[in-house]
Amino acid sequence: MYSILSTQNQAKRGRLVTPHGIIETPVFMNVATLAAIKGAVSSRDLRDVGCQVALCNTYHLHLRPGEEIVRSLGGLGPFMAWEGPTLTDSGGFQVFSLGALRKIKEEGVYFSSHIDGRKIFMGPEESMSIQSALGATIVMAFDECPPHPASREYVQDSVDRTTRWLNRCIDHMKILGSNQLLFGINQGGVYEDIRIEHAKTIVEMDLPGYAIGGLAVGETHGEMYRILECVVPHLPQNKPTYLMGVGTPENLLEAVARGIDFFDCVLPARNGRHGHVYTSRGKINLHNACHKLDNEPIDPDCGCPACKDFSRAYIWHLFKAKEMLAMRLCVLHNLYFYNKLMADIRLAIDESRFDTFKTESLSRWAR
Repeated sequence: MYSILSTQNQAKRGRLVTPHGIIETPVFMNVATLAAIKGAVSSRDLRDVGCQVALCNTYHLHLRPGEEIVRSLGGLGPFMAWEGPTLTDSGGFQVFSLGALRKIKEEGVYFSSHIDGRKIFMGPEESMSIQSALGATIVMAFDECPPHPASREYVQDSVDRTTRWLNRCIDHMKILGSNQLLFGINQGGVYEDIRIEHAKTIVEMDLPGYAIGGLAVGETHGEMYRILECVVPHLPQNKPTYLMGVGTPENLLEAVARGIDFFDCVLPARNGRHGHVYTSRGKINLHNACHKLDNEPIDPDCGCPACKDFSRAYIWHLFKAKEMLAMRLCVLHNLYFYNKLMADIRLAIDESRFDTFKTESLSRWAR
């Protein structure tokens, strides 16, 4: 059950009650593609940095270790020692990202494994079956993410196919007898009218939640915000609205202001592994020589495990020495930053000061 606790203009503060725990929104879901955060971060670490939802990937877990192994070990939660809600991406994004390694047909998608080249088929029914076996709390419909740029004709054909695939996902979930929360995905590239019509179509299916996919794939931030402004009003406010694969801290603030309350992105972990860390004063690069003798923590205002105990100089040294601890500390810091940012956003909406919080945060990071 999803309920809205407070709003400020389009920004909404919500709560989703699931069989695996309560999700307070707006929420950033930490990306554990293979049931682990890259950077030597465990499920206990995720709890310590304020994570609410772990997001895993259907395609990658299907390849290894295989969904039946995960099912036999109790599902994703017990498998990765995670006690909270989980979400599985359907594998549809790999339709976009694998490029020459896949072929799209009406029945589904034919892949060549990026690991060993073996042939794989995945359609809506296969995706739902895999996600059911994984035991995720929230499962995503199988869709196609069109490339950017793409012709209007291509995008329309792709969206129509995604709609047909969504109907097959719904039917197969009924056959499986699953009580998982199925989210539909809105597509349409940067074509406003296609996006709006698709939103109207999938809303009629009365699903537990709705995602906006196919953004942050090459379009400008301005184009992304324009699409959100045109699509979100056509999605039900009383259900979770999820912007897939986004993004920077600035993106999160701008999207919350436009009515989004679920997010995921590999950015904080990926940037952390390369020494790029977020702070209350903006992003810094810990590889830079200016940190060689810097005895300050990454962010003096931060309460993460890295900032509590270690200096920028020490982490600079770890990177130069190629010690894995450098990546671990920076990933922990960035995930803490993102989760703390979402907690601050929730409080700001509750206290009817989100607009001020957004303006001040963007100004401070820009300086």
